[in-house]
Amino acid sequence: MKKAIIFLLIILTFNSCLKSKEVSKIVVADWLLGKWENNSKDGNLLETWEKTNDSIYDGKSYFIKGKDTLHFETIQLIQKGENLLYVSTIRGQNNDKPITFKRNATIEKQLVFENQKNDYPKKISYSLKNNDSLVITISGIQQGKPDSHSYSLMRTN
Repeated sequence: MKKAIIFLLIILTFNSCLKSKEVSKIVVADWLLGKWENNSKDGNLLETWEKTNDSIYDGKSYFIKGKDTLHFETIQLIQKGENLLYVSTIRGQNNDKPITFKRNATIEKQLVFENQKNDYPKKISYSLKNNDSLVITISGIQQGKPDSHSYSLMRTN
């Protein structure tokens, strides 16, 4: 009985160590947490990120022009095993079903996610320029031609 308890404790300890190793990958995105904004004559782009738990960060992205919300997207960064996933659900697109992008590069202060099966975008990247400024770039193929758009956002909190 005593050996069984010791064995169980060893397994639980080992499993905890493995779990904390897995979860640690999402911390590369800690700089993304908070509220980001870009006000322009075309409208107001807002993106917010908060930590839900040790393996999920929840985000929301809005583009508002006047009183109209022209774009609304819910996003999750999810640590799943060794992978960091970007899961996007855009209201009115893809039958409101989520699209998953997998992180493909390990670059400090940059998050790059790809899904080559998706029509557009195929690639989404977040690049931290300084503590209060980031650039989001989406790219892929539209109407048979390479297309890319970048958005600069400033931290508001």
